[in-house]
Amino acid sequence: MLVELDGRHLKLERIEAIADGAPVRLADAARERVVRARAFVEQRFRDGEAIYGVTTGFGRLANVPVGLEDAERLQVNLVRSHAAGTGPPLEPRLVRAAGVLRVNSLAAGHSGIRLETLALLIELLNRGVTPYVPSQGSVGASGDLAPLAHMTLTLIGEGEAWFQGERLPSAVALERAGLQPTRLGAKEGLALVNGTQVMTGIAALGVLRAQRLAAAADVIGAMSLEAFLGTDRVFDRRINELRPHPGQARVAENLRVLLAGSQIVESHRECGRVQDPYSYRCIPVVHGAVRDAIAYARGVVETEANSVTDNPLVFAEDGEFLSGGNFHGEPVALAIDFLKFAITELASIGERRLYLLLNGEERDLPLFLTGRSGVQSGLMIVQYTAAALVNENKGLSWPSSVDSIPTSAGQEDHVSMGMTSANMLLRVLDNVEGALACELLGALAATDFRRPLRSGAGTQAAYDAARERIAPWGEDRAPAPDIERGRELIASGTLVASAQRGAGVEI
Repeated sequence: MLVELDGRHLKLERIEAIADGAPVRLADAARERVVRARAFVEQRFRDGEAIYGVTTGFGRLANVPVGLEDAERLQVNLVRSHAAGTGPPLEPRLVRAAGVLRVNSLAAGHSGIRLETLALLIELLNRGVTPYVPSQGSVGASGDLAPLAHMTLTLIGEGEAWFQGERLPSAVALERAGLQPTRLGAKEGLALVNGTQVMTGIAALGVLRAQRLAAAADVIGAMSLEAFLGTDRVFDRRINELRPHPGQARVAENLRVLLAGSQIVESHRECGRVQDPYSYRCIPVVHGAVRDAIAYARGVVETEANSVTDNPLVFAEDGEFLSGGNFHGEPVALAIDFLKFAITELASIGERRLYLLLNGEERDLPLFLTGRSGVQSGLMIVQYTAAALVNENKGLSWPSSVDSIPTSAGQEDHVSMGMTSANMLLRVLDNVEGALACELLGALAATDFRRPLRSGAGTQAAYDAARERIAPWGEDRAPAPDIERGRELIASGTLVASAQRGAGVEI
């Protein structure tokens, strides 16, 4: 699938497709805007006008003039000096997501970059040359300066890059891919390192993953409730219409269709129990609120993906350079933090459901879901694992965006710390996936004690798909491989896809 970029209409799914290898081309209209903006930059440069980052220094050095003869050196020095990252590298697909966002922002025609430089950035994506980018070092103020500088090093043949699975000096990676490094012209280094594309790229892929985890949580939550002999009355449309949050309505509908036709649910319809614990009774409310939070984050991230976030900005049609603060990462940082603690709730409530399944003697379930309690421990420690993951997420979900440490000798006196939030988001997503996999094991084991009664349309299909990978619990065994298989079922979308086919609707 060839993806055309015009700087204005990029969707998160297209970002993910390119991150996973889809090729890219620049729209003709974008090409014209880029050429026009570059011609304006070069004209003003020749005129000797004082332009921030072109004929002046950067940050606190904004008032220090730079001669025209040093303009190219200024841009190279900027890139080199800003490549101060540290820590483990970002995964290549995350760097590719940042790369496509960088291209899309530059394609809007307000950055003044040369068309040749933009074309090289596109060719890095198309030929699989991925810059080596350390994950730490950005405070999210003038955007993601350090990681973007590491990305830009590859364009000039410096630093390191991945090519065909091998980590190489950038010059070697470019040569093997049939590419030549570029020489940066006036303003180009600044245009390439100034922006929010790294945190936004991570957020874009994170939002899509969060959406999939929310769908998986609905399926697994339905399986748990069914096995717990919980009531489906709380999913009644009339109840949820009185609190008309869109996420709540969607989750209640999902649970209704997943459990439709369940013999297990019908088997205790007249049991006399009035209410279930909150982790079951409030699934639409909690899961629904998480979905609404994800939708909010998606809106912010998709807007940012189609924004111009470097400085100064070029308005060739008006004959002006304008210096502003579009590079500040606050909108994305806040959205990422909101997303972090929202999806943490999926793991938190899922762990509680698992706990109740393992301690469900009043619901005719054996302790720890083993028929030989004492001799066997069953799934006892699986709940410990879920609890550990939830605990870790509570720390990771602390909002980094509430902190600010001034930089650049006080010129950049308020920063977003959005990249810190983005790095933490990656770990939160992993932990949520692991906790849901633990709940899935409990739901499967508890369901086995309800047989021969059949599950609902969607939950039965999910059960069958899971049982193809995860054997029923008999004698005690190491649950770790089962947890990993559960994670694979969730991450691959197999569990949700099976439930959707069974229920006949999208979850």
